[in-house]
Amino acid sequence: MDFDIEYDEADDEREPDDEPTADERRARSFPRLAPGRRVGRKFADTWWGNAWIESMERTALDPEQLRKGRRYAFAGQVGTITVSPGRISAGVHDGDQYTPHDTVVRVGTLAAAEWDRLLDRVAVKAGHIAALLDRDMPHDLVQTADDAGVRLLPGYGDLDPECDCPSWDHPCRHAAALAYQAAWLLDRDPFVLLLMRGRGEAELMADLRRRNARRSVATDAADEAAGTPAEQAYAAPPAALPAPPGPVTGEPLALAPLLAGHEAPGIDAEALGVLAADAAHRARHLLAATRAEPLAPEPDAWCDAVRLAARMPRSASAGRLGEASGRAADLPRAVKAWDYAGAAGVDVVDAVFSPPRELVARSTEALREAGGVDGAAPEVKNWRNRWTVGRDAQVRYGRDGRWYPFRRRAGQWWPAGPPGPDPADALLDLPQS
Repeated sequence: MDFDIEYDEADDEREPDDEPTADERRARSFPRLAPGRRVGRKFADTWWGNAWIESMERTALDPEQLRKGRRYAFAGQVGTITVSPGRISAGVHDGDQYTPHDTVVRVGTLAAAEWDRLLDRVAVKAGHIAALLDRDMPHDLVQTADDAGVRLLPGYGDLDPECDCPSWDHPCRHAAALAYQAAWLLDRDPFVLLLMRGRGEAELMADLRRRNARRSVATDAADEAAGTPAEQAYAAPPAALPAPPGPVTGEPLALAPLLAGHEAPGIDAEALGVLAADAAHRARHLLAATRAEPLAPEPDAWCDAVRLAARMPRSASAGRLGEASGRAADLPRAVKAWDYAGAAGVDVVDAVFSPPRELVARSTEALREAGGVDGAAPEVKNWRNRWTVGRDAQVRYGRDGRWYPFRRRAGQWWPAGPPGPDPADALLDLPQS
């Protein structure tokens, strides 16, 4: 079941690419989103939209309120959203209620000194400015902010929901619905996040132009000088490190022709080539990785064999890896799981354990409700950490707390998509057979 965002054309509502109303310097208003639509396989469509959702969900005290909030967001029960420095607000109604609840999610704004440090860094990188104007937020822009000591994306505890409903939950279903729909706005325009943090698009671009003009004048003056005083040279910020290596395309170098006539006894040239290519891939990952992305070893020999087979799916060495592991028949499904979720996905193919009873009951009810058609709930069977819905769909709970969709194929359960934080979402995201 795939969804797309759709904006109602009635009541002066707009298409997603139209300019929003209101003064963009201090506030922007976004008309109500139509019900029943969304983008992509996950709730948000971009990595920064999903980072926003994760920040909100990690502080939630009751997952049931999140589930209701998602339903409200899909049902279009959030009114016009107003975004201004430090807050987003909207009226959110309960479906059968005429008067909406006044709902606000507060976001910490950046101090003037933080903006100065951030914009000084952004002004010297034309790629960052171009990406923002193209409504994109590259990872290295967030890294640039981190290097300047500025946290651009909200972290744990940065979002503070408020609502005039009687609920004591944090967040309540109304605030959760507002935060979920705000992720859709962030998907399409990262300037919405910057406005929440305190600066609108027009204000930011004017500031960046001023900084570039000052830098150009300073550069021209420096070129005319005979040299640079030592005090000034040591006070200058350190030179930026080279960018991470770009993407690699094509097949790795084949060692067999190079070793023809020179092979040592017992050396398999193709297998050696696979290992050399994998070593180069992992070395490149270490060069490009940040502190938040360490390269951890695989947990066991089977998982490492699956990783190698996934790197070279068309190689004869992949078959030999399956034979050497004693699980040749399981290798294709494990490789598919690796493609979706890495080592955690491989673990879910085999993992059998008993989740908490409360989670089992709550998840069974959520799957019945999500899979219903015309009011008829499907048959949902639970065995340990696996829920079978109908005949051909299954959702599994992983040791990492995520939910993995599976579909029956030729009498076996095959991984059918990336994991998600909610069992109902995993079921809804299953591709049609």
